[in-house]
Amino acid sequence: MAEAARLESDPFALEMIWARLVAIADEAGNALVRTSFSPIVRESKDFSCVLLDANGDSLAQNAVTVPVFCGTLPRTMRHFLKKFPHETWRPGDAVITNDPWLGTGHYPDFTVATPVFYKGRLVAFAGAIAHMPDIGGVLYSADSKELFEEGLAVPVCKLYAEGRPNELLFDIIRANVRTPDLTLGDLLAELASTHVMARRLVDLMDEYGVDDWKDIGAKIHDRSELSMRQAIRALPDGTYRGSVEMDDINGAPAKLQIAINVQGDNLHCDYSGTTAQVGRGVNVVYNSTFAHTCYNIKCAINPEIPNNQGAFRPIAVSAPEGSILNCTRPAPVNARQLTTHYIHAAVFNALSQAAPGKVIAECGAPSNRTLFAGHRFDGSKYSILLFASGGMGARLDQDGLPCTTFPTNSGASSVEVVESDIPVLVQRKELTIDSGGPGAYRGGLGQTISYEVLADGATDVSILMERTMRAPKGNHGGGPGAKATLRMVNSQQALSPKGRVSLKKGDIFEFSCPGGGGVGDAKSRDRAAVSDDLRLGFISMDAAVRDYGWGDAE
Repeated sequence: MAEAARLESDPFALEMIWARLVAIADEAGNALVRTSFSPIVRESKDFSCVLLDANGDSLAQNAVTVPVFCGTLPRTMRHFLKKFPHETWRPGDAVITNDPWLGTGHYPDFTVATPVFYKGRLVAFAGAIAHMPDIGGVLYSADSKELFEEGLAVPVCKLYAEGRPNELLFDIIRANVRTPDLTLGDLLAELASTHVMARRLVDLMDEYGVDDWKDIGAKIHDRSELSMRQAIRALPDGTYRGSVEMDDINGAPAKLQIAINVQGDNLHCDYSGTTAQVGRGVNVVYNSTFAHTCYNIKCAINPEIPNNQGAFRPIAVSAPEGSILNCTRPAPVNARQLTTHYIHAAVFNALSQAAPGKVIAECGAPSNRTLFAGHRFDGSKYSILLFASGGMGARLDQDGLPCTTFPTNSGASSVEVVESDIPVLVQRKELTIDSGGPGAYRGGLGQTISYEVLADGATDVSILMERTMRAPKGNHGGGPGAKATLRMVNSQQALSPKGRVSLKKGDIFEFSCPGGGGVGDAKSRDRAAVSDDLRLGFISMDAAVRDYGWGDAE
């Protein structure tokens, strides 16, 4: 314990410990990617690996990850410990759930946790979350009317007990999903990642002579909390309001409304006035609302702080029960990211009043997700979720990034992987001209993608898309980015941005992701930058003249 006391008082040693914890989580993430079966984990990186202390508070998260999961996993761990108290855990145990209200917010995400024992004592937990390629029910979609349509529910239970698998649970999963080999393969890969974290954490404890993480973990949390409180204290006290409107649901826009109250080094986000939950799968559970709110605030006012439990302590989040951001059972929630990815816009809109230099313009989020399901040429069944991102909003001193996800890190599978895995041809994948919001600093461009169906028989496509009605807004006089679009290239077949469609061989499905908003007066944009945009095909000549005054002084 003397060594632990020294580490606690030595900031350099503590920084080394922190870096090692992140490296452990990163190694676990690499293990999950390399042993996974589906592109959604292997290519899109829709997962997270998190080290937690014995209380279930997050210590470190892998870098290439869904960052908001660091905010949901500790809350899930509380439910694990309520069902299985500390004294009941044994080496070789693994606990699992995909309950939306206990986990990340929808059935496709399995949360798994295993205990870390050192010298016979429970000292930590290793947790992981991964989006499964299929979870049964209707196709992963946004148009379900109630929770029961959305797939298999797994309550908090043992996946493994002292190294022995829960064979009944494995059989139930296998019997309820379209792609049992991929789903169970990803689940076991997720479990393997927690074992990597556990082994490496024990190695680290041996190396540094640390018997317990209680005191060192507390120091890590306290320093993160202190840094976040300092960042909040730099904001003027007061209440700052923001809002954003989603696409229409039942003929009216869903509205997220926030009031951010800053008092000293505490910050409270209140979503009173937000639209009530709806009969579509875009509802959000509180866990997810909390995590997205905290992460977006962190990005805006203290981006360099370690992503762990301590950073969230000064932030309180409330949302009316029964609202679209704190829905109650059995509200459908499968496409909850179509709502949570708007949270940044509401949060940043409010924070821009308190810290106008710290927020970017609205992003071309939510990211588009399209699920293809059908049969390959050999008759085998597939179900694959494809990601595509719009552009990020411009910053106060730089253009927005093109085709970049925010507030998630999930990326797109490569064209080659998609075409080798399922019978489609990617006819087009390119930046969308004029999609970035005009400004002194231009918004990031969105992208346009076309898929041609090659297989005989029906191919089912589920579309999860937003921003078809309301474009991402700019800041400080910057213009909006382009809205999202979708169409059938070879027919007049109607498409819904939150619907499902059955395609046949030769059909070509095309969509465009929205661009990010611009910042500042477009007429003041550097002339060399406008020239480069024209040369690279980012903007058209018409847009250069109309938005940027090209030719006025050339």
